Amino acid sequence: MSTATTTASTTTTGATVEFRGLRRAFGPTTALDGLDLTINPGELLALLGPSGCGKTTALRILAGFETHDSGQVLVDGQDITQVPAHRRDAGMVFQSYSLFPHLTAADNVAFGLRMRGTGKAERRNRAQELLELVGLPQHAGRYPHQLSGGQQQRIALARALALQPRVLLLDEPLSALDAKVRLNLRDEIRRLQQELGITTLFVTHDQEEALSMADRVAVLRAGRLEQCAAPAELYSRPATAFVAEFVGTMSRIPCTRAGSSVELLGRTFPVDGELPADGELDVLVRPENVGLVSNDAGAAVVVGASFLGSATRITVRLSDGTEIKADLPTEAAAGLPVGGNADVTLPDRPVLVDRRTA
Repeated sequence: MSTATTTASTTTTGATVEFRGLRRAFGPTTALDGLDLTINPGELLALLGPSGCGKTTALRILAGFETHDSGQVLVDGQDITQVPAHRRDAGMVFQSYSLFPHLTAADNVAFGLRMRGTGKAERRNRAQELLELVGLPQHAGRYPHQLSGGQQQRIALARALALQPRVLLLDEPLSALDAKVRLNLRDEIRRLQQELGITTLFVTHDQEEALSMADRVAVLRAGRLEQCAAPAELYSRPATAFVAEFVGTMSRIPCTRAGSSVELLGRTFPVDGELPADGELDVLVRPENVGLVSNDAGAAVVVGASFLGSATRITVRLSDGTEIKADLPTEAAAGLPVGGNADVTLPDRPVLVDRRTA
């Protein structure tokens, strides 16, 4: 995609979006259970979570495609509950592209302008500007079936931007694309979003997409907000065990209580956050924080190795059957063959503790 210079007519100003106590149920199923969330002007916020967590429902309510049972949706302080979808000043990009097959790329981009009664010459100029912005000016006369999936999604993005919306809504727009195209397009979407300064809500179930693209990531679970934070904070300081295990990889290691601390692997560790009041406990550890030292008398047995390039993920098993993953430099991992023994080490810092799962 080209890095075409954005003209003044393409630049937009982002709005503040607020969900206040948002609730929505579909029969006995609660999709949103009191969602409170603010998206700052010009921010790209990703809604992340498993299927059924309520992320798409929240986006569709903001777009005006769904109604909420209670609560408020505000854009720049105005409650838009009674504002119809076509007047909400929001552009939307769907997973399935949703281009009109009988219209050229340029006519697809200009469709919303035509519906607004914009003159033909202005529509043509605006469409050309946006096609240049998304790197496809030479495809103006092509029809959707003559475009690749990535090109179709760029056209869909240009169409969503044509009306200069204050809010851009992205509903898993990359999930139908192959891995290489998805990687390139997510970088370009992020570049455009920052260039335009448009407030963007991005729904995805792909944690890598969320962490690489968003200013902040809001993790939902069963209609409730678990945590909303910058990607680095979300990954390194998860507020709950659910966030810790949903975002990135975690190993669970059984531990025992030692007053306000816990004991595991022959050592005592302080606890990060609250220690559950009862029940058996696990410590949650990311693979990059696990050290392995080859030792013929070590308590852990190497049971697997996955080459990841500069790093190799080693899986070891303790005598109680617990499996722990460790990411080591590939050169160091070569000294830990499958079947060999090792000692497991953890850094000297507080650990995240959760009740043991069944």
